[in-house]
This record gives sequence, structure tokens and C-alpha cells, in this order.
Amino acid sequence: MKEEFLHFIWENKLFHADSLRTEEGEQLRIVNPGRHNPHAGPDFFDARIQIGNTLWAGNIEIHPRASEWNRHGHQTDPAYRNTILHVVATSDMEVFNDLGSKIPALVIKWPEWITRNYEMLVRSHDWIACASFLYQVDPFRIKFFLNGIVIERLTQKIDVIGKLLSETREDWGETFYCMLARSFGLRENALPFEMLARSLPQSVLAHHHDSLFQIEALLFGQAGLLGDELFGDDYYLDLRKEHRFLAMKYGLKPIAGHLWKFMRMHPGNFPTIRIAQFAALIHHSRGLFSIITEATNLNEIRQLFSLTASEYWNTHYSFNKHSITRPKIFGDQIFRLVVINVVVPFYFLFGDNQNKLTLKDRALEILEQLPAENNRLIERWAKAGISAENALESQALLQLQHNYCEPKRCLGCTIGHKIIVHEPI
Repeated sequence: MKEEFLHFIWENKLFHADSLRTEEGEQLRIVNPGRHNPHAGPDFFDARIQIGNTLWAGNIEIHPRASEWNRHGHQTDPAYRNTILHVVATSDMEVFNDLGSKIPALVIKWPEWITRNYEMLVRSHDWIACASFLYQVDPFRIKFFLNGIVIERLTQKIDVIGKLLSETREDWGETFYCMLARSFGLRENALPFEMLARSLPQSVLAHHHDSLFQIEALLFGQAGLLGDELFGDDYYLDLRKEHRFLAMKYGLKPIAGHLWKFMRMHPGNFPTIRIAQFAALIHHSRGLFSIITEATNLNEIRQLFSLTASEYWNTHYSFNKHSITRPKIFGDQIFRLVVINVVVPFYFLFGDNQNKLTLKDRALEILEQLPAENNRLIERWAKAGISAENALESQALLQLQHNYCEPKRCLGCTIGHKIIVHEPI
């Protein structure tokens, strides 16, 4: 019997609550089961119970077997001094706190079918534990749950932004610039793209806002992609010459060029193409963060990212290697990723920081306006009966999969909860 399962039984009051008595035979009434504590210390805080005619307020500790109290060292730990009830599945000994006071014990019982439902989930070998049981859950309740769980995913993205914001001393524009650069690198080149942005402050680029060529020279040079080769086409050699001058002027140190990944990537996602598109964005938008936060709808944001790399890249994917003519347009797929991973979390965090609820609402509205992501995982959910109608729901499904289904945290999942407590006919 896992302790977390007993927590689930206790928190949701699934135990038989009629005619409760302590192990000492005294009548017991649960007024409030308390507030679950996921950290160190007693399992439930601020509980209220009545034993006989006395009302007690304090903490609850739960164990499968009473003897685990001593095994965990609670009998000498002052943190457990205010425990007013020891809830167990099996009582095999009396327990005492660090002052020698006896802790009242309650052995709880619950319907056996709840245990069976739970064991069916944890023992399941389906790609998600509940795949064969989803039909038991009201689709409306699932959709409602997804709307809530997307906030959890947003919070994780916001935490990453918050750490960088501290490093930049609350410089929202610089933080946005770094996170935006990271998103241009996709998963494979996210880190070198962020390192590039950190090596090249936005303030330096601002001095050369009117010259796309100089912006490209700064970005490609700081990326370490303008090597020491003796030969190359004019564009490449001119970029290198310009970068050397600007790097000396501003005291810039490039990152290592070998950090960038090209292998097994679609040419359209080569870092050279993404850097060229990033340069176009910087060139065409002064005060990028202000423009983004002032945008009132998704179409305005899309217009900002209607980017095409400079003319050289029409016939190149890499330096000095000619290719067929094809303009390198910033596509819808990467635009969606940028909005989901950067714009929306920034709206939410900045709205919270500035007490602008309209920005937070706009963040969720934008997720609802974006199409759902198209990947294998979302397709599997659709086959299981849960189709994502927009990016808000697809993001929620990704969060559900990675944070609940894979580690089998069915007890913390609303869908799992409904299946566990579903009484058989």
C-alpha cells in the first residue's frame, strides 16, 4: 500500500466515515481533513477533528503501517509535536511524539473497488494508463480539466523567464530578446542561440538598427560562423570584415561556431537561415518588446513575424554553397512555436507583474486562436478520444502526458481521479 494512495483516500474523504472511533475506542468526527503538505513535515496541516467532546486543531500524519512513525524518526522530531491524529491502514503499535505524548490513531477503511481501480491504472501497460478507461469520464469534464492544466504548463515556462529576468536585473526588453533568440533555435540550437544573444546585447544592435548588413555581421560573427578561411564569396568576406571592426569597437567575444547543429536537420531550419531571419526581425522592429506587448491580437503579431531572410539566402542555406532559388520565409509552424513558448508566457508574466489582467487574458485568447500542434503525441490523444481543437488544448495534453501520464501520477490527475472513484455497476 503506497502512502500517496492513502493521502488520496484521506484528502478526498473516500474512507468509511460513519461511526469512526480511535484505536482507543473513542468516538471520532472529522471536521476538516486539513490541507495537504507536499513538502517535509506532517502530511496534512490545519486539520480539525473532534475526539469525544473535545475539538482538536493541528496536523495529521498518514502511514500504511503505524510502525512507520518510528521508522521515519517522528518520535524524536519536534516538527511532529502538533500531530493530533495518526491515520493508518494497519495499526501494529502505539506511537508517541517527542514529548512522550501518545498520538491518537485511526484505522481507515474504504471500498475495495477503489483499490482495484487504482491498481488497474498503475499496472496498465498502455501508452497512457487510462487509455482503456477514458470512456468513463465525461468529455466536458476532460475539456474543463485541460483549460486548467494549461496554466500549469505556462507556469513552468514563466519560471524559466523569471530566472533570466533576475539575471538581466529586471530588464524586460533584454530578457525578451534572449528568450526570443532561444526560440529561433528550436530544440536543437536553442542553447547556442541563447548564448549568441547573451554575447551580443540588444543595446549594441540598437546602434545599427538601420543597417541590415551590420546586424547580420554582428549576429553571424558573434555566432562564430565567420571563420578564418582564406576564400569565400563576397557576402561572406564582407560580413567577416565588418564583424571584426564592430567586435573590436564594442569589445565583443564570439561564441564557438562548433556549437551549432546542422546534421540531420531540414535545410530550412539550419541555424544560418534562422540567424538571417532573426536579423531581419531586429532590423524591421525597433523596441521589439513594446511592440509585442502593445499588439492587440494574433494578426498584429503575425505581421511582425512576416519575415524573409536577406537576398543572399534566396540562393543559399549555408555560406559559400549555392542552392536553388527559394526565399527563406519565416513559416507558420515556427511562428506558432515562438508565440506558444515566448510571447504567451511573457504576456502572462508581464501582465501579472504590471497588474494588467487584459494581458493575461490575451495570452489565453491567443492560445485558443492558434491551431493545435501537429505531432505524434497529439495524434495519439486524438485516437484515444481526446482531440485538441486549438493550441491551448494541445499544450495541455503535452503537459498531461509529460507531467502526469509518463510518471503515472494518476492520483494527482482529474481524469485519473474520476476513473479511480468510478463505482462499478
